[in-house]
Amino acid sequence: MTPARVLVVDDDPHILEVLAMRLESLGLDVSAAASPGDVPGILADRSFDLALFDLRMAPLDGLALLDIARKQHPHLPVLIMTAHGSIDGAVEAIRRGAFDYLTKPFVPEELRGKVTRALAERRWARDRALLAKLGTSLASGDSVDGVLGVVVQTTLDATATQRAAVFLRERGELVLRAAAGTPVVSDAELIAAAEAAMNGGDPTSVTVEPDRIVLAAPLRVEGRIRGVLTAETTQTVVPTSDDLSLLALFASHAAIAFRSSHDLEGARSGALAALGRVAAQVAHEINNPLGGLKIYAMLVGKRLATHGDRHGVDLAGKIGQAVDRLAALVSDITAYGRPAELRLEPTDPEEIVQECLALVQDKIEERRIDVACELDGSLGLLMLDAREIHKALMNVLVNAVEAMDAGGQLGVRTAREPDGGVRIKVSDTGCGMDTPTLGRTYDLFFTTKTGGTGLGMAIVRSAVERHGGRVEIATEHGRGTTVELVIPPSSVTPLPAEAS
Repeated sequence: MTPARVLVVDDDPHILEVLAMRLESLGLDVSAAASPGDVPGILADRSFDLALFDLRMAPLDGLALLDIARKQHPHLPVLIMTAHGSIDGAVEAIRRGAFDYLTKPFVPEELRGKVTRALAERRWARDRALLAKLGTSLASGDSVDGVLGVVVQTTLDATATQRAAVFLRERGELVLRAAAGTPVVSDAELIAAAEAAMNGGDPTSVTVEPDRIVLAAPLRVEGRIRGVLTAETTQTVVPTSDDLSLLALFASHAAIAFRSSHDLEGARSGALAALGRVAAQVAHEINNPLGGLKIYAMLVGKRLATHGDRHGVDLAGKIGQAVDRLAALVSDITAYGRPAELRLEPTDPEEIVQECLALVQDKIEERRIDVACELDGSLGLLMLDAREIHKALMNVLVNAVEAMDAGGQLGVRTAREPDGGVRIKVSDTGCGMDTPTLGRTYDLFFTTKTGGTGLGMAIVRSAVERHGGRVEIATEHGRGTTVELVIPPSSVTPLPAEAS
């Protein structure tokens, strides 16, 4: 764990030296400054967990430095150092936002106690903010991968370690689901530490090498351990029970996300089964009348045309268009509720990309959208159902194009994953999504588009997941969205050497 960073400012070099030594003996990372005029620049360049300012200095006294510190770092606790004869000034400092004051000469117990309390308050304020961020992510209905991403990032911020990761037990093996930071131990060492935490059932720290430590906390879901949250550090500071408790707290959020995901998946499966039962009946009861309406609209349009009734012809055409939209909705419901069995054949995914781009070319030209297409060119053949992936990619491309105004930019890129899988990436510079909308991306019949069916993204995920893949979404409200279709390596068949 990284030692807390403390800034000490006193224009008396002897006091500054002694105080710095005492604070370092408490395991703190101390930055000492004898010139108060240097402090604004120091605070601008670095972040600290605590500051100690002498009250009487020139040209800037402790109160002036307090005001500067609170402006640049509103949550930085400040201790004001003062002699016995200037208590009034210390009281004024507390009124203006100082955490507390220390009297000279320093009493070791008082120094240790107030420094410890100030650092604890700082950490608690930071952890409250991080937990609030996690709670917001859970409440927003974000995907399990989205919540796990927030968990590892907040764990990294809270523990000041070099890397945080979440592993879940899948098919008997620990699988990395989210990570943030730079690894400092090997994969084998990290998994061994994770296994130790899962086997022990409690948060633990494992010393991999003298200067490398792994903290690990198991993820308990309904009484069973389903995974583990880890944090890696190169520091020689021994983790405290508070550090492990904090890690366990973040692990509990990861476990909640995991459980919520499975609950949602169960509900989705039930809804899908019910939708499948209804779909066939809907198709039977509606398709035949719709076909008749379509024919009648065409006949009426032709008869009105012979009489020169252009307005009537337009109305008949609109009736036909409405019938087409209803037929498309029925088709989507049927396709999603009872998807056909996959017909897997060796297929070049980049051919599908080119076909889909050609089909949305009219929309692209109509909106004057710039397209940047980067195809890998050597992905190989995938054993997939071209119809399903084509349908999924078309939904993604149409959403991207319709999300943009004139002059937008559409990016389409294919790439091979490090593990051999294939990634199809579609990005736009459109309206993007806010957090609540992102949380409902796959909800049946939820749409923000006029005339939308609310089935598009549900169909996308269904098609990709049936191939063993996943859909990843990154979005920023007002800035755009990126949707990535990831096909696992087990679906890849390499191209012959002469073909690639």
